[in-house]
Amino acid sequence: MADVKQSATAKRSSMRELEIRTRRMVDESMAGAYHSVFKGRGMDFDEVREYSPGDEVRTIDWNVTARAGRAFVKKFTEERELTIFLVVDISASGNFGSGAMAKRDLAAEVASVLAFSAIRNSDKVGLILYTDRIERYLPPKKGRRHVLRVVRDILYHEPQGVGTDTVKTLDVVNHVLHRRAVVFLISDFETSGDPGVARVALRRAVRQTNRRHDLIALHVEDPREKELPNVGIIALEDAETGEIIELNTARAAVRRRFNELSLERSRRLRNDLRAEGVDTVQLRTDAPYIPPLQRFFKSRGRPRV
Repeated sequence: MADVKQSATAKRSSMRELEIRTRRMVDESMAGAYHSVFKGRGMDFDEVREYSPGDEVRTIDWNVTARAGRAFVKKFTEERELTIFLVVDISASGNFGSGAMAKRDLAAEVASVLAFSAIRNSDKVGLILYTDRIERYLPPKKGRRHVLRVVRDILYHEPQGVGTDTVKTLDVVNHVLHRRAVVFLISDFETSGDPGVARVALRRAVRQTNRRHDLIALHVEDPREKELPNVGIIALEDAETGEIIELNTARAAVRRRFNELSLERSRRLRNDLRAEGVDTVQLRTDAPYIPPLQRFFKSRGRPRV
């Protein structure tokens, strides 16, 4: 019983630390950029008022004008409320981290920053955690208590699956979200099976989701996934399939080929997502994540030609 209480206390403490840290980042670095980029779905009709010199002629409400015998114009207000939907990969490959932070830890922090940015602007936040199945679904809601529940689930949910099925998950997203939302897909995009088949299926899924919503991919990587150290013969295990291969890292050609294949995979993923109109943010476990997020918001804020 004492161990259970200690565990619960430790979780509350780490949750509080994460909330303080991420809210500070939102206040100092993210809030203004978030608001300027995600401005809501458009303009809502508010009321009509009598025409004043200088008003736009195209805003005249001709029906009211005809009935009143004098000119009235429509008044609009910005519809600010958005739905931010976090789709977070918690498969076994996310447990890898060559430094102080694993990929899943990084995903949790980034998701927390996005969630707190959303509630600061009175937007709704929803969540799907997934592996090779849907692990957790929280419908979009507002408020600090709801966001803390979102963050707690990202941090502490124990997944039942080990693999990754991003395609099926995006199909579920399209089914449960009936109104347009900003969907952040946070994943390392590791897949098993035939790479060619997986690539075609992923392109189809992101294409369909991006047509219905505003899909943004956050690609989480660890430097050891791109560069092998020179430590002799090592065994690499695929966390999701259990497959083990041995590599002789003492050979420069082996290290170079590993690096080339990793870089090519990342480049191909970025190109595929770009071809489907999906923005991608690269995040690394060995580097601060706020600068790439700020660059993304800055680029999103520029007029597109």
